[in-house]
Amino acid sequence: MATLTAFVVTAVSVLGAMVSYDPLRHLAASGVAPGLVHGWPLLVFGPWLVACLTVLRAALHRRRALQAWVVVVLFTAIAITLSVTQAPRTLPGTAVAALPPAAALACFHQFIRQITLTRSVLARAAAHRADTPSRP
Repeated sequence: MATLTAFVVTAVSVLGAMVSYDPLRHLAASGVAPGLVHGWPLLVFGPWLVACLTVLRAALHRRRALQAWVVVVLFTAIAITLSVTQAPRTLPGTAVAALPPAAALACFHQFIRQITLTRSVLARAAAHRADTPSRP
């Protein structure tokens, strides 16, 4: 189940980045050197990805990653805000611009919850087995 969830999270995140990439690139076109315009969206998605990997590592080691979660949420909000500024001023246009980064964040959060819940269930089961006396 975790593998399937990881696949879905990856697919949603990649699709979200692909949908959001063009509006961010257009936004950068007005103030960034032409050679750097194509890479500019990485300034939004790079910190987001690194923070996601930090949260994932922390979850696997049963540690908290509050600062990394702040970075994930902050850069999701930046991606949403910048994408919405380039969207048509209609409800569907705003939804199309805002949904991909929000969906990626929601899927990632659920994936981390699945990991932490699964790991705590496994830890409790192992502790229970260790406490149970073996039968002769």
